[in-house]
Amino acid sequence: MAWFDGFDSRDVTTSGTVIHVRAGGHGPALLLLHGHPETHLMWRHLAPRLAERFTVVAADLRGYGASGKPPSASDHSPYSKRAMALDMAEVMTALGHRDFMVVGHDRGGRVAHRLARDHRDRVSRLAVLDICPTLDMYERTDMAFARAYYHWFFLIQPYDYPERMIGADPAFYLRSKLGRAAEAGAFPAEVAAEYLRHFARPETIHAICEDYRASAGIDLDHDRADRDRPLDVPVLALWGAQGVVGRTYDVPKVWQPYTTRSVTGAAVPCGHFLAEEAPDETLAALLPFLEG
Repeated sequence: MAWFDGFDSRDVTTSGTVIHVRAGGHGPALLLLHGHPETHLMWRHLAPRLAERFTVVAADLRGYGASGKPPSASDHSPYSKRAMALDMAEVMTALGHRDFMVVGHDRGGRVAHRLARDHRDRVSRLAVLDICPTLDMYERTDMAFARAYYHWFFLIQPYDYPERMIGADPAFYLRSKLGRAAEAGAFPAEVAAEYLRHFARPETIHAICEDYRASAGIDLDHDRADRDRPLDVPVLALWGAQGVVGRTYDVPKVWQPYTTRSVTGAAVPCGHFLAEEAPDETLAALLPFLEG
């Protein structure tokens, strides 16, 4: 794929599935995790530039892209953030990285947060893009949030109601999620086509629903159990100045109780898809934190 020149592509077998990754660069290890409804391709602007300073690993989350879509369970635990985080810990072990930093956008930010919690001795820095913690967002839900994040409540409906609805026209749903950023040109035709190629598969649609079902159930149980066990790593929280998260929350303030270390934060001049709408500004915000 021309977007990741100089990167190796490989599939890593974990204890729960197979994870597709692209890896390249030299320096401290840095794991990049994408959001919904995308793949590791969302890092196409940043990964080559980050690889000048870091050993970059850009992975497809379980259920997304070219990674495996294992069967789920009644409690949705195979798509819990704990299971998805374990995938990534095992990927980094397989690639020879004991310690690493993590940057996660959207769903990838939620996996990154759980990764830092469950593998505390391995994650040295955590950057989350355009999210607040899942537990806070659910516990503070109001009408405005429900309207803006309707998909949080649509995708968690019982199997196979959302699967059938999305499967009837996957391209329409994908366009609706990419939204104004697509209209502004953040996703060239070949990029949108690559996203759709993966997203339109029935097994991907089901896995994505399971991801959200887990977030509304077992993930909240895990988060509540850890509420009084803050992290001990620096956290960077970035958000889109034109997006919902920054308008709804004081993002650094919400994240601060989750770590004993400092939380720094900044708005990036864009909507939800920071790395694709404003890659230069996103990189400029990330580098001082990652190099600190």
